[in-house]
Amino acid sequence: MKIYCCDDHVELALDVAVDETGQFPVLERVEKDAEKLSTVCEYCKNNATYMVSN
Repeated sequence: MKIYCCDDHVELALDVAVDETGQFPVLERVEKDAEKLSTVCEYCKNNATYMVSN
C-alpha cells in the first residue's frame, strides 16, 4: 500500500494505513525531483509531500 499525501493530510494517511494494515506505516518524504512534479495528494490533489507505505 502506498498513499501519497500533502502536509495537511499526512495524519489522515497515517491513520488510514494503520487501520488497513494493523501495523505502523513507513513515512517517507517525496523526493523534490521528477516524482514530486507528477505526484499529487490522494485527498486534495495538491502536490504530495509524503508517501505513507507499509
